[in-house]
Amino acid sequence: MKKGYLGIDIGSISTKGVILDENNEIIESSYIWTEGNPIDAVKRLLNQLQNKIDIPIYGIGTTGSARKLIGLMVDADVVKNEITAHAIGTTHYYKDARTILEIGGQDSKLILLKDGIITDYAMNTLCAAGTGAFLSSQAKRLGVEIEDFGTLAVTSKNPVKIAARCTVFAESDLIHKAQVGYQKEDIIAGLCRSVVLNYLNNVGKGKKILEPIVFQGGVSKNKGVVKYFNEILKTKVIVDPNSHLMGAIGIAIMAHEHQSETPKNLELTNISFETKGRECEGCSNHCEILRIYKDHQFIESWGSKCGKVS
Repeated sequence: MKKGYLGIDIGSISTKGVILDENNEIIESSYIWTEGNPIDAVKRLLNQLQNKIDIPIYGIGTTGSARKLIGLMVDADVVKNEITAHAIGTTHYYKDARTILEIGGQDSKLILLKDGIITDYAMNTLCAAGTGAFLSSQAKRLGVEIEDFGTLAVTSKNPVKIAARCTVFAESDLIHKAQVGYQKEDIIAGLCRSVVLNYLNNVGKGKKILEPIVFQGGVSKNKGVVKYFNEILKTKVIVDPNSHLMGAIGIAIMAHEHQSETPKNLELTNISFETKGRECEGCSNHCEILRIYKDHQFIESWGSKCGKVS
C-alpha cells in the first residue's frame, strides 16, 4: 500500500503544504496566504490537498512560526524549527550545499552547512527592510504587481541607490527618487539591490558565505533580487523550482522518518481550536500562559517558566 507524508510550513504571511511519497518525491503541494489566521489557513490547506490525493497520510510534520499550535491541531509526529527544516529540505536536493539564503515574508535566515550538518545560522525578525512584505508594500506604492517586480528590475540600466538599512528611510528615499523623475524600473532595481545589501549587512554580517549557495523563500522568485545576489556575491546562487516550499519539504522528510503506525485524519473542517491567554501572578515572572482548547476541551498549555502552572 502506498503511503504519503505531509509537511506544513506555517509562516506569518504564507502557509505551505507538501505531500511526499515513500521516496520523498513530491506528490502534491499547496501555497496559500495565512491572512493572520494560521488555524483557518491550515484547514484550507488540508482541504486543498485532500482534494488532490487518494493515498493515506502516515506522517505529519510542522515547522514555521505557528508550528507548535498547528502541531497540536494536526496531531503532528514531529515539530521542528525552520532552520532544521530548511537545512534538511535543501540537502535532500543539494547535498554539497554550504550556504542557504532564505528570505520570507517577514523574516530572513542564513544557514551555514558542512557535510550536510548545520555549523552556524543567523536570523533577522526585527527589520522588515529586507523581506517580502517590504517589497510587496513598495510594489503597491509604485502601482506594480509584485509578480512583475523582478521582471521590471532586470530591465533597468541604471538602478538608483536606495537607503537599505531601515524601512522608514527606504520608503522616504523611494518617494524622493520618484518625485525627482527616476524611471520606475530603475527605482525597482534599486529596491531589489537594497534588499540584498540589507540581508548581507545584517543577517550575513560576520558570516563566511561559501559556495554552493542556495537561495530560497518567497523572495527567491524575484528575478531582481536573484540578479543582485549574483552580482554582489560574484557567483551564481542556486534557486530551486520548489525554493518556496523547502521548509515544508524538509519537515515532510522528517515526518517520514517518524511516521505513525496508523493513517492520519486530515478532516479538521468542523473541529474548533481556540487559544486563551492570561498573565500568571503566582510569582515575579508574570508569565503569559497560553491554554489551547480543541472542541472546547483543554489539551495543552505553554508559557510557564517555573513549571508550576498549566
